[in-house]
Amino acid sequence: MAVAGAAGRMGQTVCEAVSGAEDMQLVGRADPLLDTALADFLMPPHPAEVVVDFTRPDVALGNALQCLRAGVHVVIGTTGFDPAPLEQADARANALIAPNFAIGAVLMMRFAAEAARHMQKAEIIELHHDTKLDAPSGTAARTAQLMAAASGREPPPIHSVRLPGLVANQEVILGDLAQTLTIRHDTTGRESFMPGVLLAVRRVGALEHPLTIGLESLLFEA
Repeated sequence: MAVAGAAGRMGQTVCEAVSGAEDMQLVGRADPLLDTALADFLMPPHPAEVVVDFTRPDVALGNALQCLRAGVHVVIGTTGFDPAPLEQADARANALIAPNFAIGAVLMMRFAAEAARHMQKAEIIELHHDTKLDAPSGTAARTAQLMAAASGREPPPIHSVRLPGLVANQEVILGDLAQTLTIRHDTTGRESFMPGVLLAVRRVGALEHPLTIGLESLLFEA
């Protein structure tokens, strides 16, 4: 497999995780800072079978389309772009977009959606490092979408905080008659995302649909 955005903090962590996985081989690190292009790892003699993308919102879609046209599966951790064009992409390969790869964060989203069925109102507060480009975060947007679908109501408001010292944190506060419920997930290191990334790499090729949103599709039964 290959990593797009390999020089970034998430990209470096993914490269280390893949290098430590016995059933995977890292064949490419694509990044302008490394003077390497993604296309170099999509063609013979040693093309990647899967690409993991942790780049920027303005390049992630182009990278994904490039992968799919080459028949290479892609796992995307970049958020803040419209994935709609991927639905019409080459069906020879699959794309999986996960707003968050931390297992605890996926559970937080699922619990929040279930709670939204039974509590009157809710709001989401997401807190990330000050270099994060998109606001609200993909995790918060996905949480709000899941809560709206579960409750049949409008998506809850989202409040975004960007400060140095943070990694990725989110809490969902639900309110009802004389009570509140808070569901919170905190990430203290990027290593927390790696089990989910490796799971996605192993499973993306077997997905039934060309485009899948959310890691929950790999964790829970339909």
